[in-house]
Amino acid sequence: MNVAALKSHTQDIVVEDVFPHSPEMIWKTLTSGALMRRWLQMPSTGFEAVKGKHFTFQTTPAGAWDGVIHCEVLEVVPNQRFAFSWQGGDDGNEGYGSRLDTTVTFTLAKADGGTKLRLVHAGFVTPKNDGAYKNMSGGWKKVVPQIGAISGEQN
Repeated sequence: MNVAALKSHTQDIVVEDVFPHSPEMIWKTLTSGALMRRWLQMPSTGFEAVKGKHFTFQTTPAGAWDGVIHCEVLEVVPNQRFAFSWQGGDDGNEGYGSRLDTTVTFTLAKADGGTKLRLVHAGFVTPKNDGAYKNMSGGWKKVVPQIGAISGEQN
């Protein structure tokens, strides 16, 4: 086997949708801690949409991993872009709970009748993060529509 075949590479989750709400309404849903807990369906601690702010999410622990997802706000461009790091897991775990060092980016753009939301969760290393990639691909496809639904409640 050649060296190139032994190297890992990364894959990204991409989910897009258009919602009948203004970018400002979607932005509020993305960057309000109380609303974020609702659409992501995970408790968070210390969240503020401020570049450099550290915060955590809590999910189900696995093996040597306590279930804490460590995040840092990387980019805040009101009504346009919001990005944060997503780190968790443990090197000793295989499958669910393996070490994860990724980035989540939301991009908003005006679209006919509303706002296009594009989510990119980037940096899943294959093969060690294949389980997380598979689970979170399905999870984000459920979460993104919730962002639109919760935004509609804010009218």
